[in-house]
Amino acid sequence: MDISKEEKELIKWAFIAAKKAYSPYSHFCVGAALLTAENGIYLGCNIENSSYGATNCAERTAIFKAVSDGIKSFKAIAVVGYLEGNESTDYAYPCGICRQVMSEFCEPDFKIIVAKTQDDYKVFTLSELLPQSFGADNIK
Repeated sequence: MDISKEEKELIKWAFIAAKKAYSPYSHFCVGAALLTAENGIYLGCNIENSSYGATNCAERTAIFKAVSDGIKSFKAIAVVGYLEGNESTDYAYPCGICRQVMSEFCEPDFKIIVAKTQDDYKVFTLSELLPQSFGADNIK
């Protein structure tokens, strides 16, 4: 799947966001860059907690920051992840909770870009990574 210039730029911003990760337990840094419908960018990093359950993923951090600013319409997100000191690892896919949060605010064709490097990436739609999702229509 092709990505736009703006979406390609998200990969760069995701790597910048990953540098801000607070990951003293896993030492796995994750960064996300979220593209709004108006072409704004929100960054997020993973923020760990010693109880683990209180940890927040990079993707949710970016989405929650945008929503807290009143933004609820998004085009794409880029996600990168790596062990501290090694910026080249495998693709870092969003976890199930992050996919569910995306389904709350994003359309099925929302693009999810997972990248190893600026030029080595894969692109999926939300519906590809979260088929048959549970959403607001299920509780009406």
